[in-house]
Amino acid sequence: MSSLEPRFVEANGLRFAYIEDAPAAAAGDRKRPKCVVMVHGFPDTAHTWDQVRPTIAALGFRVVTPFTRGYAPTEIPREEDFGVETLARDLLALLDALGEEEAILVGHDWGASACLSAATLAPARVRLLAMVAIPHPASITPTPSLAWTVRHFFTLSRRGAAARIRAGDMAHIDELVKRWSPAWDVPPGETDAVKAAFRQPGCLEAALGYYRGITLRLPRSQRTRVKVPAVGFAGTDDIIHPDAYEKARSWYANGYEVVRMPGGHFMHREHPERFATELARVLEPYR
Repeated sequence: MSSLEPRFVEANGLRFAYIEDAPAAAAGDRKRPKCVVMVHGFPDTAHTWDQVRPTIAALGFRVVTPFTRGYAPTEIPREEDFGVETLARDLLALLDALGEEEAILVGHDWGASACLSAATLAPARVRLLAMVAIPHPASITPTPSLAWTVRHFFTLSRRGAAARIRAGDMAHIDELVKRWSPAWDVPPGETDAVKAAFRQPGCLEAALGYYRGITLRLPRSQRTRVKVPAVGFAGTDDIIHPDAYEKARSWYANGYEVVRMPGGHFMHREHPERFATELARVLEPYR
C-alpha cells in the first residue's frame, strides 16, 4: 500500500478520503499542474492505483485517488444512495472541493461507470475520459453467455451477500479477483487493503449497495454519446472481450482509442508498468 496518508475533504454532503501524489515544483515554475482523478471499482480501494499513481505524478500531473462513497475511510451515507449518477456527482463535487475546474478522469470498474456519467453530465469539466475494464454500457448486447459472465451483478445484490463475502476471511473476494483476471497469479496480500476496508463497520454493506442500486434501464447519462475525448483499456484475458470496446465506438463523438492490454479485469495491477506506460502515452497531449 501507498505510504502516503489519506487526506479528507467535504464533497456532495460526505467526508471523502483520498490519496494525492503531486509533482515536485521546478524552481520558478508557477504553472498549476493538471489534475488526474483515478477512481477505483469493486472489490477495491484507492490503493488499487498505488503502483501507477507515482508514475503519472512524475510526468507533472496532480494525481488524486479517492475512496468512493461508503469505502472506508470515506464516510458512509446515512441514506442508501449509490446510483451511478450520484457517484458521478460525487466526482464533480470532489473537483470543486479540490479547487479544480477540470480534470482527466480515469476509472476502473464502478469507477469507470462513474467517470463516464460525470463526463456526460459535465463535459466542460472533463478533459479526457479513460475507462478501464468497462466498455460503454449502452453498447453491450445482452446474451445468455453474458448473463452468466456478469452473474455477480445479481448475486452481490442479494440478501446475504455480505455474510457470504465475510465467510472464510473474505475468501470470496479472492475468488472474484481470480475469476475476473483468470491469467493472474495473484501475489499474497494483494487483496489485503480492500479486506481491511470491508472490516470497517458498514463499509461492505455500502459497497454492495452499488449493486443494489442497479436498475434495468441505464441512467440518462449513459444513454447519450460521450462528447469528450475518450480511451478504453481492454484486457485481453478479461471476461469481457476487447471486441466489445470496438463495438462501442459509435457512442463516442470526439475521438476514441481502444488500448489492448495484457491481463484481465485488474490489468492495471497485473501489469502496472505496462499500464502506466500506456496511460502516460495517452496523457502526454494533456500535460
